[in-house]
Amino acid sequence: MPRQVYLKQLSQLQDTVLEMGSMVDRAVDRSMAALLDRDASLAQTVVENDHAINALNFSCQNEVIALITQQAPVARDLRLVVSVSAIMTDLERMGDHAEGIARIVIMMQDEPLVKPLIDIPIMAGHAREMLRDAIQAFVEQDVDAAYRVGARDDEVDGLYDRIYRDLIQVMIGDPSTIEPSTHLLWVAHNLERIADRATNIAERTVYSATGNLPQMDVSSY
Repeated sequence: MPRQVYLKQLSQLQDTVLEMGSMVDRAVDRSMAALLDRDASLAQTVVENDHAINALNFSCQNEVIALITQQAPVARDLRLVVSVSAIMTDLERMGDHAEGIARIVIMMQDEPLVKPLIDIPIMAGHAREMLRDAIQAFVEQDVDAAYRVGARDDEVDGLYDRIYRDLIQVMIGDPSTIEPSTHLLWVAHNLERIADRATNIAERTVYSATGNLPQMDVSSY
């Protein structure tokens, strides 16, 4: 296989990561808009569109296998290809988390909100920024940017902890709010997992660029 074709295939894999990242970001955005507007129709659209994310992941995984089989990449190229496979899996799971939020919105229907939605949208904003920055860091193989993504995970964890504590207090104060409070906890949990998976992508960036696979420890950065 000519070198030019091989390099084009590597570039196409990175383009697929960008495409998948954009699809997932849009799914998270729409699921949160559905929550804020209590729009079950938009939420259903997110659920229905998840198959496209799954299909792109499946197609890309097959491309990864074909490239490894046909070209037998080594060293940094092999790390890049293997990292694409891992990143696509994380992105597919993020899509599942966005779908999960959408399904919660559908479950909530006309259920009254037990508290104003303040921290959850902030949490979603942080998670989406981490996702976009992690994808960009990978495409540019920017190790410093990858570590900055990992450093932001504590912000999301702190928001999740605050949301959890607040909703527990709401439930203790009024047991009739247990079900709607639990739904909001599920939303926050899905957002926390999206941020975790963005951190996974950042770790894979460091691995593909350097050969080291760190556990992002913000205290050491």
